[in-house]
Amino acid sequence: MSHPVTATTSVPVLDTVKRAIPGIFAWFFAILLFFPIFWMTITAFKTEQQAYASSLFFTPTLESFREVLARSNYFGFALNSVLISLGVTVLCLVLAVPCAYAMAFFPTRKTQKVLLWMLSTKMMPSVGVLVPIYLLWKNTGLLDTVTGLIIVYTLINLPIAVWMAFTYFNEVPRDILEAGRIDGATTWQEIVYLLMPMSLPGLASTGLLLVILSWNEAFWSINLSSSNAAPLTVFIASYSSPEGLFWAKLSAASLLAVAPILIVGWLSQKQLVRGLTFGAVK
Repeated sequence: MSHPVTATTSVPVLDTVKRAIPGIFAWFFAILLFFPIFWMTITAFKTEQQAYASSLFFTPTLESFREVLARSNYFGFALNSVLISLGVTVLCLVLAVPCAYAMAFFPTRKTQKVLLWMLSTKMMPSVGVLVPIYLLWKNTGLLDTVTGLIIVYTLINLPIAVWMAFTYFNEVPRDILEAGRIDGATTWQEIVYLLMPMSLPGLASTGLLLVILSWNEAFWSINLSSSNAAPLTVFIASYSSPEGLFWAKLSAASLLAVAPILIVGWLSQKQLVRGLTFGAVK
């Protein structure tokens, strides 16, 4: 004799479905975000005819990579990207750490207003200040130089660095710094020997984010450099011509440009997540 199904038997099923829904949405958005990278990767191994066919079934070839490397000095562009990214990261941290230290441990009534003002500069359209910066860089000899791009990128990313460092410093117990002052530590010693070691995960994530932002910056690099200081973003843009877009070559150039930063991000993802969540749980 069959027994009637009670309402309680459906409860475990509903609980299982509820637990699975977040995972399903996470996988959906992960695939959605990863798809452009996947499509760019497979297109890079196609010929131009295969790229226009938009087919998943093709015979892989390195033709586009050979033409890209033969046409352009890839390693010169890559070296400029490395120098610019590292220079911006170091300069931003050197400026942001003392600034965030002063605002976190010696706040005034206008500290929050200053932070909001710094963040508001990120909302200004870059094209609005392109002409004066271009003319200033041209007159000072900074146009098409690594130094000029480092300065511009630093000005762009410094508000983010200050905000992140300020957030991490706010999580550091004040008693530790006070104990250091009692022992005779100077302000410099407080920052170097007490504050920075305790905030290392947060500062490391800030540095990684600055590297990524500097590596991917395209607007200023295209407008302020041409050959001598051109990074990989200019290298990619060079494959857009009046004759049209060469999808296979453009994808190969893009893959060569983003591969280093993708590898760095993949290898340092644990440190990045740890730094971004630093102080979230006490």
